[in-house]
Amino acid sequence: MALILNIDTATDSASICLAKDGEEILLLKNNEQKDHAAWLHVAIQKMMKQSKLELADIEAVAVTIGPGSYTGLRVGLASAKGICYALNKPLITLNTLLVMANAAANILKDSFGENADLLCPMIDARRMEVFTAVYNKDISLIKEPVALVLTENSFEDLLASNTICFFGNGSEKFKSIIKNPAARFNTVLYDAGSMIKLAESIFLKKEFADLAYTEPLYLKEFFTITR
Repeated sequence: MALILNIDTATDSASICLAKDGEEILLLKNNEQKDHAAWLHVAIQKMMKQSKLELADIEAVAVTIGPGSYTGLRVGLASAKGICYALNKPLITLNTLLVMANAAANILKDSFGENADLLCPMIDARRMEVFTAVYNKDISLIKEPVALVLTENSFEDLLASNTICFFGNGSEKFKSIIKNPAARFNTVLYDAGSMIKLAESIFLKKEFADLAYTEPLYLKEFFTITR
């Protein structure tokens, strides 16, 4: 059992959560995407003060490693790495799509059969492209994470024999083009609290990320403009 700081800055809304033995102690959120970098360290200080704990008391830091916003991923991972390096704590990385699927499974579990056989989180990647993957109701991976340009025929192989619940900020544009009645849509909000059980499980297994070489999971090539 562990005291873990969970950090998510991968999408529009950022959040941090302090969890003890798999249970939430405190959760803070920021809904202004452009402010994630300025907000994060101040929020961590505020959280530790409110919880009456020291940052040195944590036993690990968990962070969503991607896919998601390029800037957001770098902000979250750099902060998590910095804390781990300074305090000699292990780093836990979680796929953002897995965290979203975990949130959906928890929200929909009481009526899962009515909603879908499978879960498909979608993160907007601009135009008609999304970052996506497919999971079953036990959060086992069915379709690997990809950057996908959506068409009306996307997921037709899975939709032929399954109902699928699509959700996330990229799902609305798929809803506008898909005609298959096996496609279901739902609103699923996730935050750093959705990381708790996943991070605790990884901590107990000691499946820690390499602090020196871990990089964001962009899923598609990242370009920078130089002059």
